[in-house]
Amino acid sequence: MRIFHIATLADWTDAQASGAYTTSTVGVTLEEEGFLHASRADQWEGVRARYYADIDEPLVLLEIDTDLLDVPVVEELPAPGATETFPHVYGALDPAAVVTVTRL
Repeated sequence: MRIFHIATLADWTDAQASGAYTTSTVGVTLEEEGFLHASRADQWEGVRARYYADIDEPLVLLEIDTDLLDVPVVEELPAPGATETFPHVYGALDPAAVVTVTRL
């Protein structure tokens, strides 16, 4: 399955150098949140509009092949009262699981 994550170019560049992507969302680490936020193909544009519209730094869209992950992915409701599920990645993302990087 393919899932998507919006990242700052700086965070993605750091992940490639270190071998692990650990930013849950802008300004929030995996350690703080407990998982990495992700989206399905039909969701990422809405996520970008809602949560990344005010971000001035360059962004990239990471396309992740879940078959290449060595950590669990769980479909979950993002907040109380929500009806739409989102994939959450429970662990650091190995850059090798990212099959496409698109500049946004």
